[in-house]
Amino acid sequence: MFEKLEQIEKSYEDLTAQISSPDIVSDMKAYAKLMKQHRSLGEIVEKYREVKRLKEELAGAKELAEAAGDDDEMGEMAWAEVAEIEAKLPEAEEALKFLLLPKDPNDEKNVILEIRAGTGGDEATLFAAEVLRMYARFAERQGWKMEVMEAADTGVGGIKEAIAMIEGDAVYSKLRYESGVHRVQRVPQTETQGRIHTSAITVAVLPEAEEVDVQINQNDLRVDTFCSSGPGGQSVNTTYSAVRITHMPTGLVVSMQDEKSQIKNREKAMRVLRARLQEIEEQKQHDAMSAERKSMVGSGDRSEKIRTYNFKENRVTDHRIGLTIHQLDLVMEGQLDEIIDALRTHYQTEKLKAEAVSG
Repeated sequence: MFEKLEQIEKSYEDLTAQISSPDIVSDMKAYAKLMKQHRSLGEIVEKYREVKRLKEELAGAKELAEAAGDDDEMGEMAWAEVAEIEAKLPEAEEALKFLLLPKDPNDEKNVILEIRAGTGGDEATLFAAEVLRMYARFAERQGWKMEVMEAADTGVGGIKEAIAMIEGDAVYSKLRYESGVHRVQRVPQTETQGRIHTSAITVAVLPEAEEVDVQINQNDLRVDTFCSSGPGGQSVNTTYSAVRITHMPTGLVVSMQDEKSQIKNREKAMRVLRARLQEIEEQKQHDAMSAERKSMVGSGDRSEKIRTYNFKENRVTDHRIGLTIHQLDLVMEGQLDEIIDALRTHYQTEKLKAEAVSG
């Protein structure tokens, strides 16, 4: 393992030298590609150097402790330092193992976020709007850019469905476990008896697919154009700028009317279509995997209730890992870090166990 780490460290140093070169800075596309590689290796190298430093400090502290001999005060201090380093080292080594796990090729990709109101009528649409806002706040905290490309408003402050693009560093790696059914338990504003109602929405997080990832035959597409409309069907403009693309082999339909330009709406619709087609293809591959693999990562079926938001108790529970946090108000403001970090750690641990079994 340490031979591999030495190679990674050397590659990182080579990349550091390359991105400092005046020639590469002038080529923005090549520079961006190198920076992405540099970032992906940086975390591993940083943790590897920490492990090496701790091992050197441990060897030095042990040497000092043994040399202290009968000097009680000096020996006591040295052995205390040995104990402190020995407590830190396994944690750093475990973190390094996580970083060396094979990465999902989608981890660094931007995502297309789709939110749809499910059971619960108006209450579900209101919660869908709140969850969309929650992710917007989280994206802002991460330094990402989020653009709502399409939203079907209800007129009462809710949304039936929304599609958003989130762009930034390693977006999919952090949001990938958000797909599924999100359940809300609270007293709706329209409830006169004070009874708690349960509603649900679905969230889908799709890695953005590049043209090279998904090949689409233009003959398989039916493209319809129409005038974009606002709430209640009122006409927003009189030009045929809205676009509806139907992928005939699968029956997938994507509509986009956010932009005044038909070309821009078509581009956005194609981005969503590519992501959905890639998801279908990946689902086929997942279905073909072994039962052991499925039990490790879960089925990913969106019928699974992954999380419950209980407003009366200010509680959010993620059912997959049994995590409960009594700070729902902060979570709804985009403070999702604790939940997302816990999910990533859980699935990384499961993956590490599976690697150990197969290796």
